[in-house]
Amino acid sequence: MKGLSQGPRVLLKRLRELMAEALEPQERLDKIVQQIAQNMVAEVCSVYVLRSDGVLELYATEGLKKDAVHLAQLKMGQGLVGTIAASAQSLNLSDAQSHPAFRYLPETGEEIFHSFLGVPILRVGRALGVLVVQNRAQRTYREEEVEAMETTAMVIAEMIATGELKKITRPGLELDLSRPVSIEGDSYGEGIGLGHVVLHEPRIVVTNLLNEDTEYELKRLNEALDSLRISIDDLLSRRDVSMEGEHREVLETYRMFAHDRGWVRKLEEAIRNGLTAEAAVEKVQSDTKARMIRLTDPYLRERMHDFDDLANRLLRQLTGYGPKGGGGLPTDAIIVARAMGAAELLDYPREHIRGLVLEEGAVTSHVVIVARAMGVPIVGQASGLVALAENGDPIIIDGDGGSVHLRPPSELRVSYEEKVRFRARRQEQFRALRSVEPITKDGQRINLLMNAGLLVDLPQLNESGAIGVGLFRTELQFMIASNMPKLEEQEAFYRSVLRQAAGRPVTFRTLDIGGDKVVPYFRGADEENPALGWRAIRLSLDRPGLIRTQLRALLRAASGQELRMMIPMVTEVAELRAVRELMQKEFQHLSRFGYELPKKLQFGAMLEVPALMWQLDELMAEVDFVSVGSNDLFQFSMAVDRGNARVADRFDNLGRPFLRILRDIVRAAERNNTSLTLCGEMAGKPLSAMALMGIGFRSISMSPASIGPVKAMLLGLDVKQLGDVMNAALDEGYPREPMRHILEKFAEANNLPL
Repeated sequence: MKGLSQGPRVLLKRLRELMAEALEPQERLDKIVQQIAQNMVAEVCSVYVLRSDGVLELYATEGLKKDAVHLAQLKMGQGLVGTIAASAQSLNLSDAQSHPAFRYLPETGEEIFHSFLGVPILRVGRALGVLVVQNRAQRTYREEEVEAMETTAMVIAEMIATGELKKITRPGLELDLSRPVSIEGDSYGEGIGLGHVVLHEPRIVVTNLLNEDTEYELKRLNEALDSLRISIDDLLSRRDVSMEGEHREVLETYRMFAHDRGWVRKLEEAIRNGLTAEAAVEKVQSDTKARMIRLTDPYLRERMHDFDDLANRLLRQLTGYGPKGGGGLPTDAIIVARAMGAAELLDYPREHIRGLVLEEGAVTSHVVIVARAMGVPIVGQASGLVALAENGDPIIIDGDGGSVHLRPPSELRVSYEEKVRFRARRQEQFRALRSVEPITKDGQRINLLMNAGLLVDLPQLNESGAIGVGLFRTELQFMIASNMPKLEEQEAFYRSVLRQAAGRPVTFRTLDIGGDKVVPYFRGADEENPALGWRAIRLSLDRPGLIRTQLRALLRAASGQELRMMIPMVTEVAELRAVRELMQKEFQHLSRFGYELPKKLQFGAMLEVPALMWQLDELMAEVDFVSVGSNDLFQFSMAVDRGNARVADRFDNLGRPFLRILRDIVRAAERNNTSLTLCGEMAGKPLSAMALMGIGFRSISMSPASIGPVKAMLLGLDVKQLGDVMNAALDEGYPREPMRHILEKFAEANNLPL
């Protein structure tokens, strides 16, 4: 048995030569099974490949009947081969026929074979097929033989992944790797996107599988592990990492994995069996993922994500893989991510993005708000999609229904293409309303404004028919910059915004960073609850240089024009007075040096913090206008984290409690004769926009794409009649019917398009 001790390396050397030869796929596969059988001293070697219909088909064999190739089949979970594919775990049996899962296939002639070793052909933890060896004599295959088979299966997995076996797949059939997958998620942004997958954190594709020098590869692995451990230790020792909390627990888990001898030993064994260091990491990662992915315990499944992330970090150490670049992005990119920040989305060329799919996050998270402002369809909570998708896969996302279709069949694609054409016709109808005055059926004018944050948003002022910008998020300029924008850069930017607005009002929100809005060059301390922490005006008042520079840039940019600015995250009226004092200093500074000042200044506040509900009259007296930030106000009022999908949708923003809060704000604005706008996500849905009008809002700001549908609704709305219905329902002492149902019935009775 001398050949077996050197078997894995000899086998991989021969497989490397076979992969380099100019062979047809079937011939290459036939030679591979011959080599494996010879090397393993096995009388049978077979490769079964998983089809998209859940059937494992015999693609090549040495030792079984040749005419069974492409005819012998087992369903997933059926027989020994189906059991291996379903469990993604190897089976090593001395008497296969005594196993309860054994199933005899007469067309193969395998009844004379007793010992059986089958290993799953894995890629990213997914079983793509099964590799089998068999012998007449009863024996248990040794551990190194199992390892050799698992290593060899990686080579076959690459053949499947590259599409080489498509040439020998029977007409009308598809392999599992290319099977269509549909996932139901949540609708976060309306629209339909047809395009190709761009993984936000693309898997590192290991192309160099087989090593030439074992000692060199072991040295590379140890150096990469040392670097990885040092980087984790550095993170844990940093002052800005709190001594307790979830963030630290994750890092501690990383450190535990990175020092785990069992993990390292598996990596070293894979290298000694002939793999490169990076291929060894991929193999152990895929094996571990295949076992853990079937766990039902949510804690253990989350640890799987930690392990996966650590393995990817090690792969990056070994391959020198850097951050993604903009090159090579398809013009119809659908970004697919577990989670991402708003700034990361803005790194992509906007003109190429056709949609966004997230496995995590919530409808009111900032990346979703930014994506919606970009006018792209968004689907969230698309669980498991990242593992199933490959870069370049065709994909359809339905932001209306919240579904994702990966590698869709042609008939489904045709159906969605027709939906896209239908939506385009609807958009034409909405565009036809651009010049129509937004006046309700009973003569009430509603000011429809749009939200923006970048210069590329401004052309949509004309396209949407908005009368102005009700919310300009100035922080986006900071979030996409690699360094803090200087005074001159900020001034030029704001001046360009006002120029493109061409006299229409633009309301600038001062810098709102902190919390989940991270800028790369400004690091604050980690906080247990960043949404309630050091952010927005709190941060600005503690770092007055930040807001003074921004105020100066805004004042200079609006010289001779009207300037509208509002302060975010106000908790006490005293904060507004502090900002006024800083602004007065900037007025004096600019006057002293002869700068032309704005001809009119409108100073406002965002009402997002519930504490202001008990300062409404003082607030209204202090400012020229108030803008309700319904996203944060709802979050704080209902004690729901808008980034937490488990609770983000637990309460209804059209429920009585929140509508009563909003009605109180409207009444305070009326008695103080203060201008009032709402610029949260509520404004962008026809039904919730209708509710806002019913309780008295006459100015709302939304994403540009929402203006057409909202205007189409309000043109047929009798606001007074709706107001009577809503006020009666809101004043009920013991309400029996949810407000949302009352609003839906009103819309249906009045034929309002929603």
